[in-house]
This record gives sequence, structure tokens and C-alpha cells, in this order.
Amino acid sequence: MALKATIFKADLQVADMDRHHYAGYSLTLARHPSETDERMMVRLLAFALFADPALAFGKGLCVEDEPDLWQKDLTGVIERWIDVGQPDEKWIRKACGRAREVVVVGYGRALDVWWNGVAPKLARHDGLRVLELDREATAALARLAERSMRLQVSIQDGQAWVTNGREQVLVEPRFLLGEPGR
Repeated sequence: MALKATIFKADLQVADMDRHHYAGYSLTLARHPSETDERMMVRLLAFALFADPALAFGKGLCVEDEPDLWQKDLTGVIERWIDVGQPDEKWIRKACGRAREVVVVGYGRALDVWWNGVAPKLARHDGLRVLELDREATAALARLAERSMRLQVSIQDGQAWVTNGREQVLVEPRFLLGEPGR
């Protein structure tokens, strides 16, 4: 018998002073059985960092042809393709051919090894940005995971403060490729 996804609900308030974007989102996240709380919370953070009414979660781990998040215009053209983790270099190149902008939010133990292996092959893609998240910060984000969450994310000067009202986590994404401008 196949395991089913676990459903998480998130009431997310975003105050992004860098982009002047202030909004609330009621989100439903399906956590694949093989997905960790850490990865799911990185997906949620990626949503907050690039929040937009048109941004949506893709099927991610369940479907090979979809990103973790994507933003399409009214004609269906993919404006922004966002993957989290350490995706395969061929997969990133394919995404660069399909979307105007591709963002990889990298995290994890072997991130530096992954990046050193793919960086030379990806440097020529203009619409690609790669962010690195600190391992301690993503582990702290994982501890905020609950089936029903109320989170506030404040973004200023490239720093993201994530709180559930009881605990607060500072995440400072570092750009490995591309510019911080959104």
C-alpha cells in the first residue's frame, strides 16, 4: 500500500520590506512521505522570500516535470521556477529553458560539494539565481513545523525572521549565483 502525503496548513503573514510586499497567505502544503520537515519548511520559506499572489506550490517530489514552486503569468508562461535542495544540474538547465527566472534554494550537509560540482556548468545561465541557507537555520525552521501553523516572516536587508509567536528563527540567505534583487 502506497503512503499518502501528509497535509499541513500554514497561515503565513509576509512583511517584505526589501520588496515592499505585505500580504497574508493561507497555504496548504502536501508533505511527500519521503520529505522531511526541514525540506517542507525550506519550501515554505522560499514561498515567503518570493511571495506573490501568482506563486504556487508545484507537485515537487511527486512529479519530475514540476518545480517545488512556480509563478506563471496569465498566459501560462512560467515567470519563476523555484526548486529547493540540491537538484541535478541537467534538471536546472532544463528549467532555465522553460522559465524566465530559475531560483535554487540550496541547503543541506553536502551543499558545498554539490555547488562545486555544478557551478562551472551553470554559470552561463542569465536567469539563474542560487541561494544558500545555513544548516543551523534550516534545522531551526524544521522545529517550527506543525500540522497547523501560524507564521510571520519579516524580511529586511536580505535577512528573514520567521516566528510562530513562541520561537524565532533568523535565516540569512547567501547568493552563490545571481543578484539579490527580485
